[in-house]
Amino acid sequence: MAVGPDYRYTTGAPGWGRVATADAAAVDAGLRAYMLRVYNWMASGLLLTGIVALAVVTVPAIQELFYAARTLPNGRVVMQPTILFWVAALSPLAFVLVLSFGYNRLSKSTAQALFWAFCVCMGASLSNLAFRYTGASIASTFFITAGMYAAVSLYGYTTKADLTRMGSFLLMGLIGLILAGIVNIFLASSALQFAISVIGVLVFLGLTAYDTQRIKADYIEHSYAEGTEEAGKRSVMDALGLYLNFINLFQFLLQLVGVRQSSE
Repeated sequence: MAVGPDYRYTTGAPGWGRVATADAAAVDAGLRAYMLRVYNWMASGLLLTGIVALAVVTVPAIQELFYAARTLPNGRVVMQPTILFWVAALSPLAFVLVLSFGYNRLSKSTAQALFWAFCVCMGASLSNLAFRYTGASIASTFFITAGMYAAVSLYGYTTKADLTRMGSFLLMGLIGLILAGIVNIFLASSALQFAISVIGVLVFLGLTAYDTQRIKADYIEHSYAEGTEEAGKRSVMDALGLYLNFINLFQFLLQLVGVRQSSE
């Protein structure tokens, strides 16, 4: 039973502004904590991927599992991928499908374990970049990617512009990239590859801003409670999307500015 006037839904009531401000502040604090958790997952995944790639390239016992050295008639030694490499290279797609379509049936711990396994496989599959590009160009491209990614993600988080209209355009661009890449396997055109790389950079920069704003909007709409199963799973899925944007942006930039090994 009410013991006094109920002012909760009366905009001119005493204390209305304070309550609204407190609610907004709570949502804002929760959003910052959630975004920090998402970026921590993403950064940890990238770190694990880098460690695995480095181990595959530098530790002989591990390298032998993924590559077999072959000496060509001209005396040059090339590294040929083994079956295990191709399993690692193709398995990330399976992980993404399981995480996406099995989301409602997965527990938080299972989703997290699949994310870590996905990052390990990505590290093994990306190790071939070390045999194609110089270490210095890989490192410099990584830092260029990180800087561009951070700037675009910050834009997506802070902008008042509605980026949802970009979604369908970016999706068409992504499909176009896949089709063009398949065609260029047969054409082997350097001009087409250059165009694919440039468009790929633009598409994944756009997807980074778009996904950042989408993650922010989803949190504001649903306000996942801290520590819940839903919050744990959702943060992993959001980190996976941002991780994929970063990896693809890095690879397209490397194709544009990376310095190839002299033996290629």
